[in-house]
Amino acid sequence: MASTLPGACLLRGDGYEESEKRSTLHARLCSRSPDRSLFMISRKPIFPGVIELNFQAGEVLGCNLYLIYDQDEWVLIDIGYEETVDDYIQIIRDLDFPLSRCQTLIATHADVDHIQGLAKAKQALKTTVTAHPNAVEPLQNGDTLKTLALIEAQNLRLEMPPVQIDHVVNDGDMIRVGKLELEVWHTPGHTDSQLAFRLGDVLFSGDNVYRDGCIGAIDAHHGSDIKAFLRSLRRIRDSDVRWLAPSHGPIFAKDTAMLDKVIARVEGYLHMADFGTLAEDWPLMDAWDEEVAQGTLPDGLELPS
Repeated sequence: MASTLPGACLLRGDGYEESEKRSTLHARLCSRSPDRSLFMISRKPIFPGVIELNFQAGEVLGCNLYLIYDQDEWVLIDIGYEETVDDYIQIIRDLDFPLSRCQTLIATHADVDHIQGLAKAKQALKTTVTAHPNAVEPLQNGDTLKTLALIEAQNLRLEMPPVQIDHVVNDGDMIRVGKLELEVWHTPGHTDSQLAFRLGDVLFSGDNVYRDGCIGAIDAHHGSDIKAFLRSLRRIRDSDVRWLAPSHGPIFAKDTAMLDKVIARVEGYLHMADFGTLAEDWPLMDAWDEEVAQGTLPDGLELPS
C-alpha cells in the first residue's frame, strides 16, 4: 500500500495497487473514439492561462500539475510519477493543446513524486526539461537517495529514470510562454533545488507551504535546510502575491496570519533534537552541561548518603 510522508509526497513501494479511481479514469481515457471531435473536453482554467490537470480531470492522480498556456504555447510545471504520464498527456490532448507546442517541462524540485515521469514525458512530447542547477545532478544521474525514490527503512523502492536537463534557471529568471512571463523564485528549504514561479498575483509555490499550514518534509537526505526554509517562507509571507498554488492540495489565498504561525513553528525546529543535524542547537544539552558542572539534581532527588 502507499505511504505518505508528512507534509510531502506520496511514495509507492513494491506491491502498490492502482486505486479504483485511477483505473476507471485510465480506462475512460483509453477507450475514446479516434474521431477527436467527439471527445474534446472543455477547459477549466483556475486562473487565466492556468489549468491544474488533476482538477481538470476531476481525479487526483498525484502531485499538482500546472499547465500554463497562451494560445497554443504551453509549459507544464511538474509531471508526477511515470505511471501517470500517459493519462496526463491524454488529458492535454483532449483539451486540444498541440503536443508539439510544449515549450518545456519544469521541475519544481528533484523529489520523485514530482519528476519520476520526466524522461518518459520528455520523449513523448519531444520537448526540453528545465530545473534549478541543484536539481541537475540527481535528475541526470537518477539518484534514488536524494530524490527519495529509495527509503529502505520503509521498504520504499522506486525507479528513478535519469533525464537530461536542457535549461537551468535561477532566482529572478523569466520563463516565457507566449506573452506570459513566469518569474522564477529560488525558495530552498524543503530541498536545495526548490523553485516557485510567480505569474501576476499567483505564486506556484511548490512544497513550501500548504493550506493547512503544513510544509514540505524536512529531510537531510534531499537537501533540506531549516534556516533557508524560514527565509523562503518569510519571502512568501512578505510578498504581494494573493494566491498560492502549491504542489499538493488545494489552491488557497495567501494568509499572513497563518504564515506567521508556520514561521514561528519552524523557527522552533532550529532548537529541537527532533531534527538532528538540521537543528542549530539543543538548549536542553546546554542546561545539562551546567547541571553536571554544578552537580544539580532534580527537585526532590537527593544523593544517597
